[in-house]
Amino acid sequence: MRSTSSMNRKNRAAKTAAALVAGALALSLTACGSDDDKSSDNDTTAKETGTTVTLPKLDGKSLEVAAVWSGAEQANFKKVLAEFEKRTGAKVTFVPAQDPIVNFLGSKIAGGQPPDVAMLPQPGAIKQAVDKKWAKPLGADALKELQENYSQGWQDIGKVDGKQYGVYYKAANKSLIWYNAKVFENAGATEPKTWDELLTTAQTVYDSGVTPFSVGGAEGWTLTDWFENIYLSQAGPEKYDQLAKHEIKWTDPSVKDALTTLAQVWGKKDYVAGGAAGALQTDFPASVTQVFTGGDQPKAGMVYEGDFAQVNIVQAGAKVGTDAKVFPFPAVGDNAPVVSGGDAAVILKDSEAAQALATFLASPDAATVQAKLGGYLSPNKNVADSAYPNAVQQKMAKALIAAGDDFRFDMSDQAPQAFGGTPGKGEWKALQDFLKNPKDIAGTQQKLEADAAAAYGG
Repeated sequence: MRSTSSMNRKNRAAKTAAALVAGALALSLTACGSDDDKSSDNDTTAKETGTTVTLPKLDGKSLEVAAVWSGAEQANFKKVLAEFEKRTGAKVTFVPAQDPIVNFLGSKIAGGQPPDVAMLPQPGAIKQAVDKKWAKPLGADALKELQENYSQGWQDIGKVDGKQYGVYYKAANKSLIWYNAKVFENAGATEPKTWDELLTTAQTVYDSGVTPFSVGGAEGWTLTDWFENIYLSQAGPEKYDQLAKHEIKWTDPSVKDALTTLAQVWGKKDYVAGGAAGALQTDFPASVTQVFTGGDQPKAGMVYEGDFAQVNIVQAGAKVGTDAKVFPFPAVGDNAPVVSGGDAAVILKDSEAAQALATFLASPDAATVQAKLGGYLSPNKNVADSAYPNAVQQKMAKALIAAGDDFRFDMSDQAPQAFGGTPGKGEWKALQDFLKNPKDIAGTQQKLEADAAAAYGG
């Protein structure tokens, strides 16, 4: 697996940066509605309303764009594609893909019908697409937009062997816990800053008659996200980088420690809505909506996941910042974790139209369209803060940009897809089994290591 400059920082620098970013995020999320929001270095009328990128006329040209997005996420992205159509005259068709997307693309390519552009959710998938000679390098116009609008770290994770293939159009802050404000108020619960405080808060919610946590265990990626936040905070950035590259084994004591910590929630009787069996039948959207429906007696009081959960919160009829509030994932070790994820546009069929779409997606213009719709964050530093629809999301966007190159990308997304991104296999399956039986820490480690060794090639 390739490494990038943003993924190989020294431990001390990374820990300091993580602490600063986590602190900024904590301050941001508790200061929503402050008068300080009225001005920002990257909040300008030109960036908010202007057209910053020049695109060619593409009348009569057609494109297909594949992504695994569904529901509101897909609908919102289609509005971005509609804006591209309006500006260029091209016709763009969205192709719904399935996980793992590399397998989906392989079947399309084998059939002679690859999409022109694919939105790839893992750096490992970008590398696979390059290794298979599917991916095409970005042209000069897209590179210009990237260099103007992205930090070096976000550019680097879209590179393979020093060449730029990916435009990270969508980012995620994956170190958040959302909660039902009324449940916390009724219970007298407070927002925790440490793991021990989180356990105390969970018990307080439980004592009030509401199950503390909702877990979307039907989708293994939500479980890897739980593990990664605990591991990054507890083991530290250097160990995190080593495990991400399989330079240390999953049988390492640091993994045992993280799983032991995770079991304090997953293994606590009645702390997870529906128990393990119920959680394993709950997909991600349902894991969010069941926290914000049911009046004063929802199925759970809290749900861990990224900023993108806002889309599902709104669908549940709850108002972000009032009914639904959020706090940073608590510190398990010295510092709170800062984990990011993202989706990159990669060209599979090189053409003027495909290059133009990649250029558009690298511009502030495209990101601004989706930012206004909510449930989305862009790593593009030239998107106006005011483009985001509420104070909570504006603060999240500021924290993401303030992180610069100092973030840790989702570990499972860095792994070969066979280990970190395939339903029913690898890390996804091992952690689903662990949710079912949180006492089997040693067995889980052995399974994780066996699957990792096979995927990474020893």
